[in-house]
Amino acid sequence: MVGASESIKNSSPMGFHALTLAIFFGASAAPTPLYRIYQESFAVSPILITVIFAVYAFALLAALLIAGSISDHLGRRPVIFGALVLEIIAMALFSIASGPEWLIAARIVQGLATGIAGASLGAALVDIDRAKGQIVNSLAPLSGMAIGAIGTSALIQYGPEPLHLVYALLLAAFAVQAVALWLTRETGGTRPGVFNSLKPTIFIPQQVKKPLSLVTPINIANWTLGGFYLSLVPSLVASTTGSPAPLTGGAVVAALMLSGAIAVFLRRNRSPKANLIFGVASQTLGIATVVAGVHLANVPLLLVGTLLTGAGFGTNFLGSIGTIMPLAKPEERAGLLSAFYIQSYLAFSLPAILAGFLVKSIGYGMTTDIYATAIVLVSLAGLMVMRTTKEAATA
Repeated sequence: MVGASESIKNSSPMGFHALTLAIFFGASAAPTPLYRIYQESFAVSPILITVIFAVYAFALLAALLIAGSISDHLGRRPVIFGALVLEIIAMALFSIASGPEWLIAARIVQGLATGIAGASLGAALVDIDRAKGQIVNSLAPLSGMAIGAIGTSALIQYGPEPLHLVYALLLAAFAVQAVALWLTRETGGTRPGVFNSLKPTIFIPQQVKKPLSLVTPINIANWTLGGFYLSLVPSLVASTTGSPAPLTGGAVVAALMLSGAIAVFLRRNRSPKANLIFGVASQTLGIATVVAGVHLANVPLLLVGTLLTGAGFGTNFLGSIGTIMPLAKPEERAGLLSAFYIQSYLAFSLPAILAGFLVKSIGYGMTTDIYATAIVLVSLAGLMVMRTTKEAATA
C-alpha cells in the first residue's frame, strides 16, 4: 500500500488535476438541467432562476480577483484542498435545499470554490507542462460542463431522487479527490506576500488597450450566449418543443460545450484573427439555425444549430484570448487576465438576469429572437470594426 502511494506521489499529477478541473466545471453545469424542476418544485420565477445562475458567476469572479494568485504563495495542494472542501459544502447545501434561498447560498459557495480551483488547478497544470497545461485549461472546463449537463439530465430522467442524486454523487467524488490530492506531488512552491496577493490586481497595459477594445464586442456577445444557454435553454427547449424530457434540454446545452471544446482543440494553432472570423461566421449560422429550430419546435435542428454555435463559442474565446495575452509582458498578464474575466463574467451573468425578466413578460420564443438578434449584430459589428481598423492601419 505504501509502495502504491509513493508511486502515485512520484508520478505526474497532470491527469489527476485535469480530471479535478473537469469535475469542478461539470458540477457547475449540474444545476442547469434542474432549473426547470426547481421552478416547479419551489414555485420559482424565471427571473429568480437567472439570479440563482448569476450569483455563481459573481462569486467565481470575486474568487478569481481576490484569491486567484494565492496558490503562488501557499502552494498548489493546500489551496486546491480548500477549494474541494468548499465544493463539498456547496454539494451538501444543494442536497438539502428546500427553497431558492438555499440554492443561492449553494451557488455562491460553489462559485467561490470553482474560482479558487480554476486558478490553482490551472496554475498546477502549467507547472507540470506549459504547452499541454494551456490546452488542458481550455478543454477541461468545456468538456466538464458538457458531461455535467448531459450526465445530470440522464440521472434526472432515469434515476431516483432527481433533486438529490447528482449532488450526492458529486459530493462523494470531491471527497475522494480531497483524499487523493495528498497522494500527488506538489507542483508549485511557497513564497511570502500572501496577504498582499489578496488585493485584486486589474491592469490593462497601454499596448493592449486598443486590441482589447476591438475584441470586446465579440467577447461580450460570446459570453452572453454562454450565460443564456446555461441559465434558460433547458426550460426554453421544454417550452417551445413540448418535450419535457430532461435529457433533451441537457443534450442541447452539452452540445454547445462539447463542440466548443472540439473547436478549441482543432483550431488551437490558427491565428487569433482567423479564429475570430471563423467563430463569428459559425456562431451566426448556428444561431440562425437554433432560432429556426425553436420556431419549428424541431429538436434535431436545435442540436445541429447548437453544434455550429458551440464551434463559434469556443473559437471566439480562443481568438479573444489569443489577441490580447501575447501582447502583455509576463508581469502584466495576471492583471490583464483579471480585467478580461471581469468583462467576460459580467457579460455571462447580467444579460441572463435581463433574459429572466423578458421571459416572464414575453415568453421564451420572443426572448430567444431578441437575444439571437442582439448577439449576431454585436458580433458582426465587432468583426467589421476589427477589419476596418486593420485596413485603415495598413492603408
